[in-house]
Amino acid sequence: MHIFRHERAAGADRGAAVAIGNFDGLHPGHRVVIAAAGRIARAAGVPHAVLTFEPHPYAVFNPAAPPFRLTPFRSKARHIEALGVDLLFALHFDRAFATRTAEQFIDDILVRGLGASHVIVGYDFVFGNQRRGTAAFLVKEARARGFAVTVVERVVAPVGEVYSSTIIRERLSAARPREAARLLGRWWEIDGRVEHAAGVGQGLGYPTANLPMADYLRPAPGIYAAFAGIEDGKRTEWHPAAAYFGRRPTLGGHELGLEVNLIDFAGDLYGRHLRVALVDYLRPDAAFAGLDALTAQIADDVAQARRILAAEKPEP
Repeated sequence: MHIFRHERAAGADRGAAVAIGNFDGLHPGHRVVIAAAGRIARAAGVPHAVLTFEPHPYAVFNPAAPPFRLTPFRSKARHIEALGVDLLFALHFDRAFATRTAEQFIDDILVRGLGASHVIVGYDFVFGNQRRGTAAFLVKEARARGFAVTVVERVVAPVGEVYSSTIIRERLSAARPREAARLLGRWWEIDGRVEHAAGVGQGLGYPTANLPMADYLRPAPGIYAAFAGIEDGKRTEWHPAAAYFGRRPTLGGHELGLEVNLIDFAGDLYGRHLRVALVDYLRPDAAFAGLDALTAQIADDVAQARRILAAEKPEP
């Protein structure tokens, strides 16, 4: 998959069937839109493309809001590539970009920039200054500009809920990762490069890999049964793990952080890229009377995580 940070397609990259959206989370509703673009692209013999925006527009208009991303760009790009997409256009979104009218978005980006032959959007797609462009508006304007539009209707989960990034965020914040996974179609992941830390876990007999949270959503603090995947190029080596997201109150900590113990793993992870897939919530964060009590609880957490993960797969 080729990634572009601009909207100027050239040569064989022009004329694509383009799925457009923020696609935070890449849940099944998003994947239906992208898959529709793929079918159209294959039938027409044109590239299969996705157009998205970075940073997320919500973050631009709400800079003081807490982190909320389900899939920051690196993670989102990985999931999009796995869907067989040829071209990913990640356009820089800022307040200047937001001043473009819906007509300018169509003319500047879709027509002159990409030369799109077919545009695929969800039923609730809005665009342009003050979100005045809608899917119906796009259909009407496309007729005069020589490209086709397909609008994908709402996709409902088997449990009757609408696939929604907002609902998934709510489930994760409420310590319900399995419900979030049901709506995502996979375990929710946090990925990042392992950082050096104080090594307290090593001293307790449970070494942990410490990951930066960047602009990921902060899930409910506590202990999780998780899978930890060590990236090696395109391959990921998965291990059962116990993940802790919290402030380390027993050790006098104050900042939220993510630490992951890879069960029965021995090796140096510093500097490696790690994917942490949250499977089940074990317990809330808590302060203990001392290191002995903390170590005993960690042993229980690891044993419980081991039992739960024995019946699960890292990439269902």
